[in-house]
Amino acid sequence: MRVLVVGGGAREHAIAQTLVTAGAEVLALSAHANPGLLRLAREVKRAAPTEGEAVATFAKARSVDYAVIGPEAPLAAGVSDSLRAAGVPVVGPSKAAARIESSKEFARELLTKHGIGGLPRYASVRSVDEVDRAVAGFTTPIVVKPVGLNAGKGVWVQGHDFATAEEGAAYAKQLLTLGHEAVVLEERLDGEEFSLMAFVTDSGIYPMPLVQDAKRALEGDQGANTGGMGCYSQRDHLLPFLARTHRDRALEIVAQTVAAMRSEGLAYRGILYGGFMLTAKGPYLVEFNARFGDPESLSALALYEEGNFAELLAGVAGGSLDPTLLRFRLRATVVKYLVPPGYGLAPKAGGTIELDEPRIEEAGVKVLFGDVESAGPGRFTMGTSRSIALVGEASAIWEASVRVDAALRFAKGEYYVRRDIGTKIDLARRTERMRSLFVPGAKPSPLPLSVAAPDAPPSSLGTTAQVIGE
Repeated sequence: MRVLVVGGGAREHAIAQTLVTAGAEVLALSAHANPGLLRLAREVKRAAPTEGEAVATFAKARSVDYAVIGPEAPLAAGVSDSLRAAGVPVVGPSKAAARIESSKEFARELLTKHGIGGLPRYASVRSVDEVDRAVAGFTTPIVVKPVGLNAGKGVWVQGHDFATAEEGAAYAKQLLTLGHEAVVLEERLDGEEFSLMAFVTDSGIYPMPLVQDAKRALEGDQGANTGGMGCYSQRDHLLPFLARTHRDRALEIVAQTVAAMRSEGLAYRGILYGGFMLTAKGPYLVEFNARFGDPESLSALALYEEGNFAELLAGVAGGSLDPTLLRFRLRATVVKYLVPPGYGLAPKAGGTIELDEPRIEEAGVKVLFGDVESAGPGRFTMGTSRSIALVGEASAIWEASVRVDAALRFAKGEYYVRRDIGTKIDLARRTERMRSLFVPGAKPSPLPLSVAAPDAPPSSLGTTAQVIGE
């Protein structure tokens, strides 16, 4: 099976690695020379992944069986439409359906129109004159979001990025003045975020293990919003601070959204994931994304059992997959990104990272390449985005975190990494925060079993046990 992977980040490296492990022949199209893709792919085409006709021409000329679109920008540009018009099946929705990610306004209006719950109170503004009146309508702290794609950045939260509603209004006006089509204002949700990714076909919705992404640049969830500094997943495919009922409710929102799109003539084939906030009232939708998450997919794909991934994605591209191919191992993962200094605000490009990859792999940690290019044996030059991801696996989240930290000894250079992701302290902080929301005034309790006991039996068979079909 010959597969084209569109995109050049660590997510695409992970997709290509999982495909090659399954026996597929991979071709890649990327704007830069990702070292991981250069090692794996039969051919790497250096081109802009948003140029639909060029992507389709390359895919057709190489007789690929299907294409997988990694990043959001090609989906928003309609690359999937160009490929399908050329007769190439695609793992990725049409440009019209990808608006579920590329327009926060579209997503919220869709859910409102179809009476789908889990949506925070919001207002959409398109002119500077509307901002003050819209902000005055909120009695809670607010979040300000540019309506379009922002690579996981650009969202400002009251109490973190600004102090007062007036400052939030000023930021919204600034965004509109800079040319953003619209700005969404939302009530701030208190709780813990989590990501639910799912394979979406004509016949059903097939969820992957839950993942929690670490968005903020600095430890303790401080600093600027980023595309994601890392993430973790739990052995039972849930998370330390939520129950299966919370996962099921989030999955229901995803399924209702897919049904709503189809009722509007927007058939969806590809990956859809919801970013949710678990609150004291249950899960609320933060955003939808129309592709594999980055870094979330690095955790999920690390757990996929060897041998069937190419066939699984072929089913997604074709509209119907075999549920027996949904095989995620019961293990915990932690991903930590090495990023250039200043990433999140003013990243410094051009630095060098030296990796002793054999020693890292001996430590049980995978290396996935992002925005870097080779500078010689074991040396890599950083761009301005996330550079290298280290992926650890173990029985418990904290063990996987320790494993990644041990591997960091074999990465030298001027880079920054959030070491706190998946640590016992970090997990306990998140779990106790949720406990205090559910039980106001609750006293601190011991670490939950999923945090403290690495050999504890899983509480379920994982998210792949449940499939939503039509």
